Amino acid sequence: MRFETQEQPGLKNIVVTADDFGAGVEVNEAVETAHVHGVLKAASLMVGAPFAADAVRRAKAMPSLRVGLHLVLTEGRPLLPPSEVPDLVDASGTFRANMARMGVSLFFNKRARAQLAAEMTAQFEAFRATGLSLDHANAHKHFHLHPTIGAMMLEIGKRYGLRAVRVPLEPADVLAKAEPGYKPVSAWDTAPWAHLLRRRVRAAGMISADSVFGLRWSGAMTRDRLAGIIRNAPQGLIEIYLHPATRAYEGSAPGYRYAEELDALISPETAETVRESSAALGGFADFQ
Repeated sequence: MRFETQEQPGLKNIVVTADDFGAGVEVNEAVETAHVHGVLKAASLMVGAPFAADAVRRAKAMPSLRVGLHLVLTEGRPLLPPSEVPDLVDASGTFRANMARMGVSLFFNKRARAQLAAEMTAQFEAFRATGLSLDHANAHKHFHLHPTIGAMMLEIGKRYGLRAVRVPLEPADVLAKAEPGYKPVSAWDTAPWAHLLRRRVRAAGMISADSVFGLRWSGAMTRDRLAGIIRNAPQGLIEIYLHPATRAYEGSAPGYRYAEELDALISPETAETVRESSAALGGFADFQ
């Protein structure tokens, strides 16, 4: 069922999501803490990550946490043996780091597209094997903005019950209101692809948030910024994604303020802002 804003006029429905679930015990601990004691309602699972099994165990102990698939096609290792996806990996068996070059290859290399389909299917299959209900899907580094990857995600995902997909369109005016004096950099390079993805998602009968926040402040979603977004976000279905962790971990991104993002999620001030804004919190499944 497609989410239509006009069906629930006057409502601000917010999905607060944690990405990279399974990447480290530090991430998994933060997701658990933020869900039990804060405003976190969803998490995106890396099924091939080192601590994915720990993440699944914690998720099953928190049935109210909505869990989706965080497809990894860059900055990681494939679920399939590297010998089965040679056009997607480098000599070390790791996904190629140059996303632009890999993107071009996917356009023109039929063999690479077949390998991509096999790897994406393996990741959806691994999620199904967890026994968790699939709340949504997205991709690491928003690689599903690539038209080939996005179309394949929808086609394969539909076979696994996919109903919601992240479309990273972030209104700059809300950021400016959330942090007065902040001047957002234009997203001219990704916006056309995001609009194309949104059209495809909704044509497939799936839902996507009307606005997504977390792009420009990735790894730096402080208390004030999170509260400012909640306060100033428009009505409709909103997704705010963060990268909480108790501390930096092996493979974590340099400069990310993981502990501050966890603090923002469990802050009493954040919960109060949600109450004052009369927003409803949940996963995508709760707003279908």
